[in-house]
Amino acid sequence: MSTPKLSQAVRRRLGYYVYLYVNPFTDQVFYVGKGKNERVLEHLDDTTETRRRQIIEEIRAQGKEPRIEILVHGLWSEEEAYRIEAAVIDLLGTGSLTNSVRAWRSQYHGRMSLEELVALYDPEKVTVEEPALLIRINQTYRYGMSEVELYDATRGVWKLSENRDKAKYAMAVYEGVVREVYEIQHWFPAGTTFSTRGPRGVVMPGRWEFVGRLADDAIRNKYRLKSVEDQFASHSQNPISYVNC
Repeated sequence: MSTPKLSQAVRRRLGYYVYLYVNPFTDQVFYVGKGKNERVLEHLDDTTETRRRQIIEEIRAQGKEPRIEILVHGLWSEEEAYRIEAAVIDLLGTGSLTNSVRAWRSQYHGRMSLEELVALYDPEKVTVEEPALLIRINQTYRYGMSEVELYDATRGVWKLSENRDKAKYAMAVYEGVVREVYEIQHWFPAGTTFSTRGPRGVVMPGRWEFVGRLADDAIRNKYRLKSVEDQFASHSQNPISYVNC
């Protein structure tokens, strides 16, 4: 497998950063590093006999790649990156986090996957070809939210026209980028199926929520982490865009 590359736009916005290598089978961090430019990717081709290399080979032998996450980026100096790297190594060696609220501006500079970071700064544009609702969830989305939280944030509650019935898919959109794609199975009056966006059983006239499932992988891979920003009306505050409906 060829080593991925980072575009100039991504490298420029990264600055100095601290990164993690994570075992995708256990979710355990097995390496913490710091650097700039494409330093985060260099270990993928490293042939030195280290424990880090051994773990990478074990992961590859099971058909996957290590998960690379950027813990913090946009740092001004290498010294700042050194200090954070040291603190993280100490933390992982002595205990676990108890934070309940993420740090200020962590949605832009905090921990996220490398894939998400590329989508934030240099997303590939895509044109939606299927009948779909593009649903902006800028107020509720956060990196690291669970699959259930993302699903509930996307499926309701929305003020929609009858064109909703023509849509086959609903796409969760944050900062113009598709975060997930769901196949819509049925629409219900808002307040019918869950209570996380209002009291259950209290119907909200003119508003709707859907029940669905994750779209097939072919559809998800086609649209996830790609930009659909240009498919919303310019300067529109409406969180909903009907495409091919």
